[in-house]
Amino acid sequence: MVKPVIALNDVSLTLATRAGPVEILKRVSLTVDPAESVAIVGPSGSGKTSLLMVMAGLERATGGSVRVTGRELAGLGEDALALIRGSNIGIVFQSFHLVPTMTALENVALPLEFAGKGDAFAEAGALLAEVGLAHRADHFPAQLSGGEQQRVAVARALVPRPQIVLADEPTGNLDGPTGEHIIELLFDLQRRRQATLVLVTHEMHLAGRCARVVRMADGKIASERATA
Repeated sequence: MVKPVIALNDVSLTLATRAGPVEILKRVSLTVDPAESVAIVGPSGSGKTSLLMVMAGLERATGGSVRVTGRELAGLGEDALALIRGSNIGIVFQSFHLVPTMTALENVALPLEFAGKGDAFAEAGALLAEVGLAHRADHFPAQLSGGEQQRVAVARALVPRPQIVLADEPTGNLDGPTGEHIIELLFDLQRRRQATLVLVTHEMHLAGRCARVVRMADGKIASERATA
């Protein structure tokens, strides 16, 4: 039996606001298998991004169990969570989150440098070439188009060869053709590297490219369906 790489059981997330506590996630249970692609869809405010942040350990669940690559995240300190993210999880955000004072090559090499890898720049350069940006390696983010910046962000997320790739509306700030190119790139790299992909999107044609679609509503999973 295949062990899930992500396992959420009765996960709740309540955040404090000026108006009082707000339930963002309400007893969500979900498993994702190795190399599976899963789309998370639903209206704004349904909890999609919060669910992704809980999977990444960037938001701490206030109830339930969150297991990633077999490890329970509850109770882990920030250093331990950062270590799990650095070695197992690649994250692609809607906003590119590149370091503006670093070149494309330096941005992609950053996770490997944090991990103490001696060949960080060689690996970063190879992945920049894979995403078609070898000729832009020495350019800073401000010198790149939005699509190029997102390709750098994808390369940075994938350069440590993570088991899991979490993507939050990765085409949200891009025009249609550029967004399609980014999605092709993301799915191609995910397939070739046999990574698990969890994609938050509001675009159903993108969701349909995943093996499974999970629809959220009001902080809960409303439905799940396989696309095949």
